[in-house]
Amino acid sequence: MVIFFALYMAGAFTRTPFITVLLLEMGYALFLNAQTSRVTHAVDSPSHDLLLLAQLLQRLESETFRAPLLQQLHARLKAGTQQSASAQIARLGRLGERLDWTENKVFAPVAFALLWTAQVAMAIERWRGVSGPDIRQWIDTAGEFEALCSLGSYSYEHPADVFPEFVNIPGGWFEAEGLAHPLMGEAHSIRNDVQLGGETRLWIVSGSNMSGKSTLLRTIGINTVLAWAGAPVRATRLKISPLSLGVSIRVLDSLQDGRSRFYAEITRLREIIALTSGPRPVLFLLDELLSGTNSHDRQIGAAAIVQALIDHGALGLITTHDLALAHIADALPGRAINVHFADTLQNGELHFDYRLQPGVVERSNALDLMRSVGLEV
Repeated sequence: MVIFFALYMAGAFTRTPFITVLLLEMGYALFLNAQTSRVTHAVDSPSHDLLLLAQLLQRLESETFRAPLLQQLHARLKAGTQQSASAQIARLGRLGERLDWTENKVFAPVAFALLWTAQVAMAIERWRGVSGPDIRQWIDTAGEFEALCSLGSYSYEHPADVFPEFVNIPGGWFEAEGLAHPLMGEAHSIRNDVQLGGETRLWIVSGSNMSGKSTLLRTIGINTVLAWAGAPVRATRLKISPLSLGVSIRVLDSLQDGRSRFYAEITRLREIIALTSGPRPVLFLLDELLSGTNSHDRQIGAAAIVQALIDHGALGLITTHDLALAHIADALPGRAINVHFADTLQNGELHFDYRLQPGVVERSNALDLMRSVGLEV
């Protein structure tokens, strides 16, 4: 029976060459299926943005730059292959578009007969062999251009902002006059002075709700990032040394990961302490330190964490509603100081001046805020 079937099929192949070719193509397509799928899936998602990237690279390639850094970035786009980066990316984009042709119902039978997907996949692999080693450099270069354009735009739009003065002071240094948040309008910004370094390693910032404690930390953090990114800062003067930034602000719990807010915070604190083993002093910004636990544990834990950070050469600020943490300064005489934001109650309304003042805050506004929204307390 098997011999009869084989003889029948051999005769059929002889009589109908089309079926022979079709079966051979089907077998070849199945043989290449795993490799073809790997290539097509890898290029399918990004292919829709490749032509846009090619246009961006072409725009950069056509420019003439005078600054040495921009000239170096410009040269990266022409290094490697014989064709320009934009031409190579555009070619890959066109290959990605050709993969989509198989979704056309009219072209689908032709694509099947020509092994279209396999042939395009092979062309993509040939492209990868020629340009693959350079594509990461091209994308990184485009990203650097974009970042520099963003910083340049910020500088152009804020001509009053100054460039920082960089210093190399052992132990770290952050000294700002007239410091404000870059994302706040000048009409609503209240500027403050901040100085950390030398003997002073810690500011403990107390204050009532909405008084400006978290905004102060964000102000220091974002201006530090702007300074070392090469941008102007929102200050009348900033002197800063090389610093690693360690921040714990707006830490959230995670139902998906099964983590409480307190666990997420102490995990972040562990990472900040580990950062102190690096080559640069750490500037830490810790908002509402250990607020997710009881007052007794918070006081002991906060004191130990701050002590560990300072012992490892770090400097920074912590904010707190718990005035018991203000006593941390007593254990660090000369190295830690208390500052605060105050508010006033006038005709049943709270008023904030958002100005830093020395010492510990003397009043809380939590009850006043609850009453202001209609809660009977």
